[in-house]
Amino acid sequence: MNQINCLIIDDEPIAREGIADYCKEISFLNVIALCKNVVQANYYLEQNQIDLIFLDINMPILSGMDWLKNLKNSPSVIMTTAYEEYALESFTYNVLDYLVKPISIERFLLAVNKVNSYYSYKTKTKVLFLKSKKQLKKVNLNDILFVEGMQNYIKIVTPEEAIITHMSLKSFKDQLPEDSFIQTHKSYIVAKHKVDKIKENQIIIADYEIPISIRLKKTVLNSF
Repeated sequence: MNQINCLIIDDEPIAREGIADYCKEISFLNVIALCKNVVQANYYLEQNQIDLIFLDINMPILSGMDWLKNLKNSPSVIMTTAYEEYALESFTYNVLDYLVKPISIERFLLAVNKVNSYYSYKTKTKVLFLKSKKQLKKVNLNDILFVEGMQNYIKIVTPEEAIITHMSLKSFKDQLPEDSFIQTHKSYIVAKHKVDKIKENQIIIADYEIPISIRLKKTVLNSF
């Protein structure tokens, strides 16, 4: 998989190290440098190909937001801040997500999966990382048979295993390529290339029978 080169910019050492520790758990994230201000960041931007910046807002010398406003050809950005009020303004720039401190690993994963989906669209890599049973699981989208929503959890079924993670079905659906997956029911999403047979109100994938709701039936049938 192609690496995503990252800069972490934050004046607080604990915050920098915390994000760096999260990044170490994600194989496609490659941290180039940890910067305590935007002056340091400018140096690394000139010397390296940077794809993603984790950017704090309130910093000495120049705020992250003011720096971003004047940054030409900005890489993708994930804002990391203790303040919620800048969220709306930040999305007018090349900001993919906005994380409010303290940042949980679950929220961090959602953000970096969004980044991975963005770069996957361009490079055709198709991998997500999900938290399951206190560890990070790498999921190749090509291996997914279907996804089942279970209240606040989802179950991702592959030929080898079923992975359960704390996430809504909608949040997971937003990370999937629309041309490869289709929602068949309020609780189910299937991989179109894994479908073996379509019955009147069911999709057959291997030994699984996935329901097709009346509301979505026409959309499902038209997608094949």
